[in-house]
Amino acid sequence: MGSGSSVNPTNYKYSLQKSENAFKAAVLIQQWYRRYVARLEMRRRCTWRIFQSIEYACEQDQIKLHNFFSYLMDHFTPSSSKERDFISRMFISGESFKEAELEKYCDYESMEVPDSYTGPRLSFPLLPDHATALLEAFKQKQQLHARYVLNLLHETRKHLKQLPNISHVSTCYSEEVTVCGDLHGQLDDLFFIFYKNGLPSPSKSYVFNGDFVDRGKQSLEILIILFTFLLIYPKEVHLNRGNHEDHMVNLRYGFTKEVMQKYKVHGKKILKMIQNVFCWLPLATLIDQKVLIIHGGISDTTDLDMLHKIQRNKFISVLRGKKRKESNKDVEIQEINGESKVETESSESESDLSLSPQPRPAPSITNRLEFSKWLRQTVQEQIDWCRQLVDSESEPEEPTYSSVVSLTELDTQCWTHQEEWKQILDILWSDPMSQEGCRVNTVRGGGCYFGPDVTNKILEKYNLQFLIRSHECKHEGYEFCHNRKVLTIFSASNYYEIGSNRGAYVKLGPDLVPHFVQYQASKTAHTLTMTQRISRVEESAFRALREKLFAHTSALISAFKAYDKDNTGKISLSSWAMAVESVLHLGLPWRMLRPQLVRSTADGMLEYKSWLDDLAMEQRSQEHIQTSLLEVIYRNRSNLETIFRIIDRDHSGLISFEEFRQTWKLFSTHMNTELTDDGINDLVRSIDFNKDGNIDFNEFLEAFRLVKQSQ
Repeated sequence: MGSGSSVNPTNYKYSLQKSENAFKAAVLIQQWYRRYVARLEMRRRCTWRIFQSIEYACEQDQIKLHNFFSYLMDHFTPSSSKERDFISRMFISGESFKEAELEKYCDYESMEVPDSYTGPRLSFPLLPDHATALLEAFKQKQQLHARYVLNLLHETRKHLKQLPNISHVSTCYSEEVTVCGDLHGQLDDLFFIFYKNGLPSPSKSYVFNGDFVDRGKQSLEILIILFTFLLIYPKEVHLNRGNHEDHMVNLRYGFTKEVMQKYKVHGKKILKMIQNVFCWLPLATLIDQKVLIIHGGISDTTDLDMLHKIQRNKFISVLRGKKRKESNKDVEIQEINGESKVETESSESESDLSLSPQPRPAPSITNRLEFSKWLRQTVQEQIDWCRQLVDSESEPEEPTYSSVVSLTELDTQCWTHQEEWKQILDILWSDPMSQEGCRVNTVRGGGCYFGPDVTNKILEKYNLQFLIRSHECKHEGYEFCHNRKVLTIFSASNYYEIGSNRGAYVKLGPDLVPHFVQYQASKTAHTLTMTQRISRVEESAFRALREKLFAHTSALISAFKAYDKDNTGKISLSSWAMAVESVLHLGLPWRMLRPQLVRSTADGMLEYKSWLDDLAMEQRSQEHIQTSLLEVIYRNRSNLETIFRIIDRDHSGLISFEEFRQTWKLFSTHMNTELTDDGINDLVRSIDFNKDGNIDFNEFLEAFRLVKQSQ
């Protein structure tokens, strides 16, 4: 017989109690960890809201600034031919060169490459080895010679002019199509994508969905690489235009400055050529006729047929595409492609160029010979007219794709410039929203917000499966919305700060099922814990927010006093939150952010003057400038720098005395400051510190300070 073993009741009870304690401890740890992660996520979301609100407010300022220029154009009446010429040069003309003039101005063949140059060399047609050499050179921080840059831009422009407004990609000819979002001058992200996914090749197609430039420090290198691959693999590499492929936006967000710093001698020529290349970039891409890729979004008026046929190169800057009516005249000022009628009179020959020749009545189609003859003559007339319209003095050239498309459908309706401009503005600047409908995008200041119903309408109308867009930074690098019918893809990792977000790209095969790859291009981000990343990003966000608060000190004081009826110098914390939002209009959860911005008080009241003094001390520790002036500069520096670059037509970093005089006369009628001609001359002489006869940006700020002090 077998022997049995008995269980000691005491040991069993002890073991059970021990297991129960371990289980309780595990539950407590789990609860603690969940609360900890929830707090971190709350901090991350608040930080994200801060960065995004400040970014969009800056974009809104950019559009407001150009609306201000538009207002000046409508209401400023030049008193002399000199003023009229200046206005025309500053805001209107000079944006578009005629074909022959552009070729002559950007003549790269006359440039010699010295023997001492050790960087990469390009010869056309380009080969894959050229692309590999460029990648290696840029990794070693080498710079491509200006001759090759201009040559590359020239060839890229020639190629883009033959492309349709909407590119078509098929998964039948390659294993898959890779779609990348915003890169914003972050070359490391592009290197990482190529390292992880492979270089463009006949079996690997890429679509880059705009916003290649601005913000980052290597925008030009990204353009050079993308344009090189575009010329090597024209059927496999596709580029869409983004809202930052716009020279007016580049003035504010750093690309213009980057080019001029890297190419001090030939930078102006490179910028002019890039400006022209940007306006020829396609507007959208279709994959297998089922997936539409656009940079921003759509609206309830988006019309792909119109987008397919409009002359996209007219819109060098989308910010300057509006048509405005003069207050007392039935005359419209058009600002398309930098062309405008400043004077109401125009010559008969000019007006003839703006009207398309009307085709003669078509003969009966039963008479094939006559009908064929009529069609050839009509098309030839349209081609001749297009050549005149684009460049009345240039030599004849092959018609572009968009011209041919418009000629093949002679009965097509004509759209106004306003309608065409709105189509492009909407696809470059719009964002999706969760609510139904379509409304103006007041946060960015341009484009619209479109809801799920608008998306469904477009998908159904054009028999599409879903939309891919970029334009918005996402924490994980991508995000679905509208019941997975709209996909946002963003490829610039660490966009706001190291650790702030991942980058991502999406791959589509013949089944059109999206497969995502996420990454962090920064090595530093990989060494940080989640807590360290959030703390670092949070610190950067609150530093930017404090600068924003300090820049509006005067307005905040007025808002606080409105709540301080008894003039005690104190307001409640809830009143503080409402007052701050009424001034900054950032839509932030101020009550949640308050602990990071305001020291808690026992009575729940805030001494707002001492709080503002603390903000001022924090900023003055970085800038040894008078507090009131520093506030003004913090609030207006971006706008002032953009204004300066607009006046500085040759991007030399200097403006002449005459340009300054004319600009100040233009602004003085809209600032509460009246300056006579003698007063402006005295101002010019007083701020020209080095007496070189020109004004740099620091001297321009000095003029602003002097006038501000005199108010």
